[in-house]
Amino acid sequence: MNVLVINCGSSSLKYQLINSDSEEVLAKGLCERIGIDGRLVYQKEGMDKEITEAPMPTHKEAIQMVLDALHNPKSGAVKDLSEIDAVGHRVVHGGEKFAKSVVLTEEVLAKVEECNELAPLHNPANLIGIRACQDLMPNVPMVGVFDTAFHQTMPRKAFLYGLPYEYYEKYKVRRYGFHGTSHSFVSKACAEYLKLDLKNSKIIVAHLGNGASVSAVLNGECVDTSMGLTPLEGLVMGTRSGDIDPAIMEFIAKKENLDIDGVMNVLNKKSGVEGLSGVSSDFRDLEAAYNEGNPRAIDACEVFAYRVAKYIGAYVAAMNGVDAIAFTAGIGENTSFIREKIVSYLGYLGIKLDKKTNDVRGVEEIISTPDSKVTVCVIPTNEELAICRETVALVK
Repeated sequence: MNVLVINCGSSSLKYQLINSDSEEVLAKGLCERIGIDGRLVYQKEGMDKEITEAPMPTHKEAIQMVLDALHNPKSGAVKDLSEIDAVGHRVVHGGEKFAKSVVLTEEVLAKVEECNELAPLHNPANLIGIRACQDLMPNVPMVGVFDTAFHQTMPRKAFLYGLPYEYYEKYKVRRYGFHGTSHSFVSKACAEYLKLDLKNSKIIVAHLGNGASVSAVLNGECVDTSMGLTPLEGLVMGTRSGDIDPAIMEFIAKKENLDIDGVMNVLNKKSGVEGLSGVSSDFRDLEAAYNEGNPRAIDACEVFAYRVAKYIGAYVAAMNGVDAIAFTAGIGENTSFIREKIVSYLGYLGIKLDKKTNDVRGVEEIISTPDSKVTVCVIPTNEELAICRETVALVK
């Protein structure tokens, strides 16, 4: 069957059409500047990208343009829209309501809407994309795949904050975690690649990109992850601060005359390796600056790697051991010198890095030596394929 995977943001929309039998990407692309002036990028497999500038007042017009491109007589991936059998939607926050992917009904969508206040920038946009697809493809089954669902197996000791319990009871303030679709996909792919029994394994997944998180996956289930109520907690990221002393917010607010929105803007958009380095949030730029001896870029890279290593160490403790560590996402898959820095802290685990095999980008590879006591590997993530598989499992 053919599954259309939709990842809808506030002013953008990414999509892939995947044949679930062969798991081949038939076409992919994105819509940008929705609500401004509109730009569609479309690429059928094996062909050059096509770029169309056209008004996209709402997500409905954007999705209509995607559908038109998919069955365009010249470069369409399907002859007729009836060949699209299902749509899988990425939904950022499912709260405690969703521990797995679900077929999207009106009852389900009402519950997703109740989670909007937990992800006010993302969930409303996700819902807009779902509604637009429903209007344009009313008879096609649709599935919601939640970023938070994989982490719903965390025990209470891992997800509760040291705050008055009434805040959890009244407002569901707790740790949820994100990147769950990636952590789920990579942990399974890691076990398969290394021929481990997933149900009897201890795997740490380091999803390192502009947004970054680490998870502890015990016997196939997440028992802890670094992001919290929002994606701000945990690692130092591209522009996010990660863990900080909460009192810093008050201190900065008084010094810089900022309100809460201003402080949160600093923590989410002006911090991380970009804020530290003054160079960029992109590790390609940071690596170049690092190699040129830029002291702030060096600091940023060292801080980033150190924080990741600390979380890995914490999760070894959480699972009382580890069989494998998998690096994934943009930095995890492609930035060998950062992987080397992280692994350099893990010698106490008997881990030894193979510098030759570590010099890889975006492919499955074991980067530890044969005599390393813990296997370290690179496992490319594929969230769109994961959403496709979840969708097929529910509608086939």
